[in-house]
Amino acid sequence: MKRILLLCAAGAAVAAFPAVAKDAATAEFEKFRDVLEADNPAELFEMKGEELWKTKRGPNNASLEKCDLGLGPGVVKGAYVQMPRYFADVGKVMDAERRIVYCMVSLQGFKAEDIARQPFSSQTHTPDQTAIVTYVAGQSRNMKFAVPMNRPEMRETYEIGKEIAAFRAGPYDFACNSCHGEDGKRIRMQELSNISTHEGASKSVQGWPGYRMTGGVMLTLQWRMTDCFRQQRFPEPKYLSDTITALITYMSANAQGSLYKGPGIKR
Repeated sequence: MKRILLLCAAGAAVAAFPAVAKDAATAEFEKFRDVLEADNPAELFEMKGEELWKTKRGPNNASLEKCDLGLGPGVVKGAYVQMPRYFADVGKVMDAERRIVYCMVSLQGFKAEDIARQPFSSQTHTPDQTAIVTYVAGQSRNMKFAVPMNRPEMRETYEIGKEIAAFRAGPYDFACNSCHGEDGKRIRMQELSNISTHEGASKSVQGWPGYRMTGGVMLTLQWRMTDCFRQQRFPEPKYLSDTITALITYMSANAQGSLYKGPGIKR
């Protein structure tokens, strides 16, 4: 009972803050982010990713320069903002990280199970695919999101992502939309974007891959979506699952037309 009263009191206190105070806090955080992004460490990962893209590696001693990200073999410029997309060669919708790992396996001969053992960055390890995604994303800097939604597979994946965002379950009966389905929500000093809207979805996909200041690591949108499941106390999806791709498709399509500023900085 005491816990419930404390939670209610905390909720009332947050609700009591005027909108102006919230806007001021957001403005200060964005100012802080802008200062840091002037010397964004993500650039170092872009450089590493470019080297990995062009270097012959793996059991097949091949580079990724024949990897087709949707615009033709080896074409990187503008590819990130046009993903996720449907790839006929695998009969699947793939986001950028999923496609890059596919190329690492099919072209270079790496094993998918080996890559999946430690798919995301830690303070002691940055997976190769994280750096490569960062490089590919950087090649779409200052371009607009233009996810190709003309195919039925893309529209179906979008609708699945929309359903997943609204699905409530787990010990706290949470959904993605519990935090990201309405305007004006906040956790601590962080605004929670409404991914069902163009503005909110644009904020959510903006700046990924992102350099996380609190951990000093580079992280991708695949990581962000997976970690949201963890925070909801859901079982975490397998690496590069259809579930995560569907959510990224839903958000990226809702962000259609917004300007992508490149890999960014996150809290």
